Amino acid sequence: MATSSPERRVFVLDTNVVMHDPAAIFRFEEHDIYIPMSVLEELDAGKKGVSESARNVRQVSRFLDELMAGATKEQIDQGLELPSGRPGSKGKRPPTGRLFFQTRRLDTGLPDTLPGRSADNAIVGFTLALQREMQPSRVTLVSKDINLRIKAAILGVHAEDYYSDRTIEDADLLSTGMSELPADFWDTHGRDMESWQEQARTFYRLRGPLVESWQVNQFVYESNEDGFEAIVRKIDGDLATVELVQDFRAERHSVWGVVARNREQNFALNLLLDPEIDFVTILGPAGTGKTLMTLAAGLVQTLERNRFSEIIMTRVTIPLGEDIGFLPGTEEEKMEPWMGAVMDNLEVLTKTQDGGSWARAATNDLLRNRIKIRSLNFMRGRTFLNRYLVLDEAQNLTPKQMKALVTRAGPGTKLVCLGNIAQIDTPYLTETTSGLTYVVNRFRGWAHSGHVTLKRGERSRLADFASEIL
Repeated sequence: MATSSPERRVFVLDTNVVMHDPAAIFRFEEHDIYIPMSVLEELDAGKKGVSESARNVRQVSRFLDELMAGATKEQIDQGLELPSGRPGSKGKRPPTGRLFFQTRRLDTGLPDTLPGRSADNAIVGFTLALQREMQPSRVTLVSKDINLRIKAAILGVHAEDYYSDRTIEDADLLSTGMSELPADFWDTHGRDMESWQEQARTFYRLRGPLVESWQVNQFVYESNEDGFEAIVRKIDGDLATVELVQDFRAERHSVWGVVARNREQNFALNLLLDPEIDFVTILGPAGTGKTLMTLAAGLVQTLERNRFSEIIMTRVTIPLGEDIGFLPGTEEEKMEPWMGAVMDNLEVLTKTQDGGSWARAATNDLLRNRIKIRSLNFMRGRTFLNRYLVLDEAQNLTPKQMKALVTRAGPGTKLVCLGNIAQIDTPYLTETTSGLTYVVNRFRGWAHSGHVTLKRGERSRLADFASEIL
């Protein structure tokens, strides 16, 4: 094995890192990467199947095969040059780091307190031996397994989580989609302001230092009651065009019988009903009204305005507790237990209908014909035209899965992603690596997307109190 200079770091990759991100071997810039033989064995064992991790393993194997194409035993021992981008990618910089495999047996020196021959012990032992052999270089074990990192730290091995998959450094830095205006806003931005109306919509063009920190389709507001509330429509340097938002808090402006109960809900309804916005993300804890408002806006635009042909609801099928096994029936019947939130909200939306139980039953049948429930497992290759597509529990998707779904949208389709990044059930996904966080961050500033974070729960006083103290 090659030696390393003191300033060059050496990283040993755990199996779960490359299973989580197949391109992880290209993310370490000028530093060297070591892959233990036990990792290759685990990858070989995990390559079969149709799961996301199995597909990732096969992709890693293809990357390694491309890197090793034509390499001799001597070249493998000296380390394979790593490009800064994936093989075949354009615009990549010259290779700097090298990829090494475990080509010989090392004396691990593991203590007797680690019995057995588990893969984790083999990886820690390899890193420990490499650390002794390559002094004074810093050798780091990279793993998404918290217990393995704890075990490594106890044995004196420096271990880190895999950070390159993070969209942002901290979930607290994620945009809320809105910004409160300071008390002196009009003094600093109201000079030479223009205002006009177009088709009952009121616009303002203003200039000032705050404008440069705004994003297109971001909401700006004054905190006082009946204060200024607007959405940014265009930004040109320090010049911004903003539009007054519609107020859906009044009963006469209700959306399918639903009225906004707070400022954030009003902003969300503005995004959901805006024909110029194709992609909407709504974050918020349980009880903030995400699904109810999304369904109400979808019904209005599908049944009253005929903008969409139907509503399609989908979500990731990850259980909260133990799995109940296989479910009988068609795709829609199998998905119904997962879409209980839709049925609960439909009851609320049809309760306000007059005409008694017969009229409500007829309305329910009509709505069921226009609302389709689909499984996320069968989305690949599909194209949705003129649909109102709702993805519930979107925080459980990886960035790759999210990309696969967003690219299903065809002409005339609106995609709404709902979720709470504090309730992630997918293994190895965190608030900073979730696909929902990924799209919120990446779509910021695009003229046809909008985001809002809901804060206040409106479900019940019991639910609100439980959210605070439990």
